[in-house]
Amino acid sequence: MMIALTRLHGLSRALGSFSSLRGCRAAQHVMYLSSSQEDSKTHARMLRHLVTKIKSTGPISVAEYMREVLTNPVTGYYVNNDMLGPDGDFITSPEISQIFGELLGVWCVSEWMGAGRPGSLQLVEFGPGRGSLMNDILRVLGQLRSALGRTEVSVHLVEVSPRLSQVQAGLLTGEQSRPAASEDQAVYRHGATPAGVPVSWYRHLDDVPRGFSLFLAHEFFDALPIHKFQRTPRGWREVMVDVDPEDRLRFVIIPAPTLASSTLIQVDERRDHVEVCPGGGVIVQQLANRIAEDGGAALIADYGHDGTKTDTFRGFKGHRLHPVLEAPGSADLTADVDFSYLRKMAARRGVACLGPLPQRDFLKNMGVDTRMQVLLSACKDDPPARAQLLHSYELLTGPAHMGLRFHFLCLLAQSRLAPPPATPRPPQGLKMEDKRPAPLPVAGFSELSFS
Repeated sequence: MMIALTRLHGLSRALGSFSSLRGCRAAQHVMYLSSSQEDSKTHARMLRHLVTKIKSTGPISVAEYMREVLTNPVTGYYVNNDMLGPDGDFITSPEISQIFGELLGVWCVSEWMGAGRPGSLQLVEFGPGRGSLMNDILRVLGQLRSALGRTEVSVHLVEVSPRLSQVQAGLLTGEQSRPAASEDQAVYRHGATPAGVPVSWYRHLDDVPRGFSLFLAHEFFDALPIHKFQRTPRGWREVMVDVDPEDRLRFVIIPAPTLASSTLIQVDERRDHVEVCPGGGVIVQQLANRIAEDGGAALIADYGHDGTKTDTFRGFKGHRLHPVLEAPGSADLTADVDFSYLRKMAARRGVACLGPLPQRDFLKNMGVDTRMQVLLSACKDDPPARAQLLHSYELLTGPAHMGLRFHFLCLLAQSRLAPPPATPRPPQGLKMEDKRPAPLPVAGFSELSFS
């Protein structure tokens, strides 16, 4: 165990010793691309499309409503908006501070070591936003290149937004990326970082090559479509989206059972209102299958709960809450992730699960306080930069901000937590102490000491 901890400490010390000046500069105000101005014609077209659809076929599930509003190829929110950053509709942890991505970079190297240092490492990220998280992770891997040796590292991004894929390509590859010749190709964009790390873009997880992979899903599952259900005296009924006589969208409770209300509710459910994300369950099972068969791990980080909350469906526009049925296509839609549901889906595929753990605890276990001290020391003569660093730290770890609202869940192969095979049994009469090394602790879910 001491050897394993020493390895992790070494990674964190190495992290603490580099990019101090960049850390100081990163604390300055960053200019982001402005989000697209609201196109009233586009939103009116989305509303007309939904109203026509509902009038033709009847009320639609909340899941179908979310799919249309967020990912419709013509009028979808993710297709037509630049939603990230201070000028967008929401901001994510990687956009707040480089420290977040750096610590996840250390997590990646730690899990690669814990798996026995395989010769190839695929970094797979779902919904990479602007690419800030992967950019920070790759910078850490570059600084720790001596630890990785000749390991072949590649990046695989699962992204449905053509606009965001271009933003990601600009950050990660500069001019070194090209779109595929045909839109039907599984890899619709490919390129390489300045360091030569290949980067590929996909629309679906199924298209990502098999092999040892570390999967990262940061604020991805909360945007997946959900079904909403209400307990009634006649049993569970589905909440759907309908139109009123004035063609305004409204929620209704369907009087008869639906296929979803008959199949998606857990038999031991005690809440009166439930949100279920079947798509999230499918993706988690796909991840679990890959991890069990190919090795690797998945780290899921999101707003969420452990099977306790009820109605969490909400919209965000300009960093403010926005009515979910108003001006569809103009705001982001989200629902808290039910981590208890994801754990159940993953367990069915035979992988180990750690968490969910609050972001504050995860980052502190990863050594965020030590890293902050390094950056603050580098900016000791720059009060505005120090103030911005402290503000970022509070946003990431403060109980009133992301510290307790955000949680981490880790999926691992069962073998990752098993001790190495026992040494051959000594001859009869000779007693020897079993000095088998313990498995390397899972970074973030075990506290590291920096004494």
